[in-house]
Amino acid sequence: MKRTGNPTIIKARELRRTMSLPEGLLWEELRKRPGGYKFRRQHPILGFIADFYCPAAKLVIEVDGEAHDRGERATRDERRDWQVAQLGLRTMRVPAAAVLSDPAEAIAGIVEACSG
Repeated sequence: MKRTGNPTIIKARELRRTMSLPEGLLWEELRKRPGGYKFRRQHPILGFIADFYCPAAKLVIEVDGEAHDRGERATRDERRDWQVAQLGLRTMRVPAAAVLSDPAEAIAGIVEACSG
């Protein structure tokens, strides 16, 4: 396989090896293709790295921890969501606490978003 020098792709590969606990829990289920949907993890889009992406549903899934509520992070997330929307993609933000408390419900919500 050809290796790339693209910093975004290099970072995505690193993030695949060091996922957070909520991301890891989701990936264990998303890799089973719930609802028949295929998901990618740590997928590069527009120079940033989405936690998960479902190409068939054109859905970006972001797992948001407490840091997303602090400082400029919320503004940056809104800007990024707008940029993604310009590509015809939707963004779903899933709180990390929701994944930790009920992973099955989080997966059900993701599959529902893919269907709709």
